[in-house]
Parts: sequence; structure tokens; C-alpha cells
Amino acid sequence: MASEVSYICKRTVVSTKAVEPGKYFPLSALDHHMEHNHIRLVCYYQGLREVMELGEITKKLRESLSEMLTHFPMVSGRLTRDERGKWKIKCNDAGVRVVEAKAKGSVEEWLANVDREKELQLVHWEDMFHKPYYWSTFYVQVTEFEEGGLAIGLSCVHLLADSTSATSFMKAWADISMGNKIITPPLFHPLPLTTQANKNTNHHPHMGLIHHYKSLIEKKPICLKEAKYTTISLGFSAQMVQACMSMAQFNGPITPFEALAGLFWVSLSRAKGLRNELVDMSICLDMRKVLGLDTGFFGNCMVYNKVHEVEGENQTLKFAEAVRAISDVVARMDSEGVMDLMEWLENGDVNSPTMMNGHDLVCGSLEGVDPYFVFEDRLKPIHVSCYVEPVLGEGQVLILPGPPGEGPLSRVVMVTLREEEATKLCEDELISQFSPTTLIKF
Repeated sequence: MASEVSYICKRTVVSTKAVEPGKYFPLSALDHHMEHNHIRLVCYYQGLREVMELGEITKKLRESLSEMLTHFPMVSGRLTRDERGKWKIKCNDAGVRVVEAKAKGSVEEWLANVDREKELQLVHWEDMFHKPYYWSTFYVQVTEFEEGGLAIGLSCVHLLADSTSATSFMKAWADISMGNKIITPPLFHPLPLTTQANKNTNHHPHMGLIHHYKSLIEKKPICLKEAKYTTISLGFSAQMVQACMSMAQFNGPITPFEALAGLFWVSLSRAKGLRNELVDMSICLDMRKVLGLDTGFFGNCMVYNKVHEVEGENQTLKFAEAVRAISDVVARMDSEGVMDLMEWLENGDVNSPTMMNGHDLVCGSLEGVDPYFVFEDRLKPIHVSCYVEPVLGEGQVLILPGPPGEGPLSRVVMVTLREEEATKLCEDELISQFSPTTLIKF
């Protein structure tokens, strides 16, 4: 069967203004620990082919990308090593690789039948070459649908950017495409390494986050060669999320992330055959606000932490206790603990980065981003998918905001898990009682 996606060309797009020679950007300890992962983001747009010729929007986006790259010298640079053998970015304006493609049918027809394998055709990625100096750390793919609609795919190495930064890159591109100034300009500066508390010789570091990272560094990733992973994406309306939050029976305020993370923690444990216990789980949160950083900070600021086992006599009680445990861990992730972790990572003798999503079930929050960007008045953002690859171990849950117009509480939940567990998850009564919309099929 012929592929629905045809690749037209791959080219390099550079910035419209040359970078000053001799400019470098160092990378933080949090950056280095994400070296083995990469991010893929796919944004879908509705548009009428009658008012837009095939190739017209691609040309416009290519030109605006070139203009936007003048604000992101780190993105168009290349990896090289410093005197300690650590990665840094040489800002040599080598550019970003751009793939131009077209797909059969309309974007609506595509989304009605999309699965993980099909979707990844819309977001080009290449693993690091043996000569990294010639390797592009960011890739963009623009796919126009022959009968209307557009998909923009962005992929990047996690070493340079987390999902928040990848989203801000796309938002800046959209701002330039609309003829505006960048609303949230990128800030390229090192993470703060010490606080007044750290400078105190009597300061005792908070060990919770440190213990978690240390345990991951000492363990080898769970790698099941025979295991094949798939991705399911479910849409929860604002009413569904509100019902889920109410079911948690929590006395204090909770977030949609905490409620949905608890829901999928219990359901995925059941799908894995566990009845009286829950699978080991870590959460991953953006720490920019906690550290007092501007939202435009570009780099890695997502931090992982362990959620401890909970008890419950039935699934409703277990769900409520799971939400409580997640909420407690979120509350404990304060600035001092994160600063102590960064200082420990910076000063620690870690020979090689670990695979942060290679062991526990990982539940990541992308609630703080708005991934529905407007690149063109004639294009309406309708759906977004995000992948943090590769996924090993027990799997991954990513919780994103829902599409425009569906209310501030609406969420999209992307679950990557082993294929044999996917059917069981879809049939789980704890999730099915909310009747979420299936966005990516298994």
C-alpha cells in the first residue's frame, strides 16, 4: 500500500542575520541528564484548499522560520565538547533541517484514522550522527494535506530543550508568521546554582529529589526487546475533568493534572495485572515558576520525583489515595529541593546521563503550556500531540491542555504503553465511566 505522506524535499533553513563569531552556550546538569531523549510535537490545522494553493503556506512558513531563528542562535548551532568533555552549543548559524511534505486527503480524514505509526510520519527525526558537529539538533516538518489542512511537526534533542521550551519555540515562530513581535522572547542563561540557603555552611540539603535521581542513575533502564509500545490519546472535556476531580474526594484544592494522573496510575496498574498494589510511578513537572524563572527560559527545567505507594480497599478509595499521594509530592517540590538537586548533579561524579523514563511509569504535566498557536488567519489549530521518546520501562502518560473552545479544564491525555496493555486500558471501567474521546487509536 502506497504511503499517504509524500516527502518533497529536505533543506536547511538559516537565520536572516548572522550570529557573532565565537559565541557558545553551556548546558546545565539538568540538560545533560536528558541527552538520551528527544521530543516530538505535532500541531494540526484546519484550512480550506480552495483559498490556499498547495505549497503556498509552506513557503511562507519557511521564510518566517528563517526570520525567527535570529532570536534562537542556540537552536541553529551545533554540539561540541568543552574542556571537561561536556556538551556545549557553538552558535555557528548552521541552521535547522526542514522537511517539506504533502499528504493525501484532508486533515479531518487523517485525524479520524490516525495512530502512532501514522502520526510519526509527520514529524521527522534523525538520531545523532557519529560526527555530532554536522548534526542538526532541531528538525521541522511541514505537511500540507491535498484536500485542506496542515500539520507542523517539530522534533529536538531533549539535551537542549524540554517540552515547554519546544512549545515556546513554536509560539515564537507563530508570532513572527503573523507579523507580530515575539510575545515571550527566549531567555538563554544558565540555571541558578546556589541560593542563600545553599551558601550557608550549616545548610542541610533536601534529599528527596537527590535520592530519586541517584536511584535512577544506579539502575539500568528496563529494556524489553520483545516489548512493542503503542500510543493512545484520549480527550477529556471540562465536564469530564471536573467529575474526575470531584470523584477524588479531596478536601483541599487539586489540579486537573493531579486528578488525571491518579486516574491513569490506578487504571494502568490494573492493565498491568496488579490488583492490590500500584505500579511504581514518577511525576515530571516544570519548575520554572517554582524557581522564579521567566516563562521564556530556554532549556531544561522539568524535574522528576517519585510518588510513593498508596493503600485502598477498593478502586475508588485507591484512586482517592493515589490523587492525595500525587498532590503531596507536587507540594513538596519546592525551590530549595530543586536547587539542592541541581547543585548535587552539577558537583556529582556521574560518568554518563541516565534514561529518566527507563524505569517507572512516568506521568508528565504540560498543563503550563498553550500549544495551540495561530500561524495564519486561514488556519485554525485543532489538535496537538506530544511525544517524549524513547519510552522504556512501565510506560508514559503526558497530560496537555485541551483544544481551544473546550474550556480551561479540558485535557488531552497521551499514554504510551506496551501493546498488550493498551486494550485492557481502553476497557478499564475507571476510565470508561467518563467516556473520553479517542483521538489516537490503537
